[in-house]
Amino acid sequence: MYIVSTTILTEEMRERLKANFPSATFVFYENIEQAEVDLPKADIIVTYGEDLIAFHIEQAEQLKWIMVISAGMDEMPFRHIKARGIKVTNAKGIHKIQMAEYAISMLLHVYRQNETFRRNQLAQKWDQTVPFKEISNRTMTIVGSGVIGEELARIAKAFRMKTIGVSRSGEEKAQFDEVYTTDHLELALKQADFVVSILPSTADTLYFYKQDHFKAMKPNAIFLNMGRGDAVQSETLIMALDQEQIAHAILDVFEQEPLPSDHPLWEHPKVTMTPHVSGKSPNYIPRAIDIFEQNLRSYLNNRELCINVIDPDRGY
Repeated sequence: MYIVSTTILTEEMRERLKANFPSATFVFYENIEQAEVDLPKADIIVTYGEDLIAFHIEQAEQLKWIMVISAGMDEMPFRHIKARGIKVTNAKGIHKIQMAEYAISMLLHVYRQNETFRRNQLAQKWDQTVPFKEISNRTMTIVGSGVIGEELARIAKAFRMKTIGVSRSGEEKAQFDEVYTTDHLELALKQADFVVSILPSTADTLYFYKQDHFKAMKPNAIFLNMGRGDAVQSETLIMALDQEQIAHAILDVFEQEPLPSDHPLWEHPKVTMTPHVSGKSPNYIPRAIDIFEQNLRSYLNNRELCINVIDPDRGY
């Protein structure tokens, strides 16, 4: 089994893979361009996904399985992958801890007026009259109730929140008090103090949130997007803020990244932004490789993949 990695791994991690799977041949590169010389021999490619294009699929004549070391799949050449019958898995689930922490930390940041207190500190201003609120005993609607959403709902329960999950299927899950299908999204939005979007980028989720959705929210609601930026048009969101349909937006993802320096979101008084960092963690790659190892053991034993198998038609 010839395995080509275009993911930057530590020497310790490379040696671990070779020791754990002595029957496989591993070659390690830092990017897909370096790896092109070995693509014709590759049975398996380990990649971040965004570097892989149709040309590489054509070059990899023996390719049987692509392991994507991320959860996002929106840049994968699925049409070519499907035509070849190549299996795809990803690292779904490795973001759940850090992204759940991000959401709670940012909601606390806004409700507890941390930005105001920081500015006051720099100005040496002692002001005990700054008003702030508690996130406890609120209602959180999580749109995209997968692994990350479940972990966020679990933590929200520690703050005695009511948790509502929204998904295509409306499948009941233990951490959610109520679940809705996306067809009944507005019913879930109406109840929410916090709306957290964890949607992937697919044809079905492109500009998913419309003006009517923001009109359905509470005027004091916070909208937090840490899924994909193209789930909502910036103009739609800015209109919702300016017309006081919602109180605040916390954004980690955007339609265009990096966000242009002249974009109105930068200076909007009701927006708190971070540069697409909610999924970052020093444990990111080790967690992804753990998933890869579980699948590789299964694949070497019986040519079956057991975790995070992607449907090429749906893209997730």
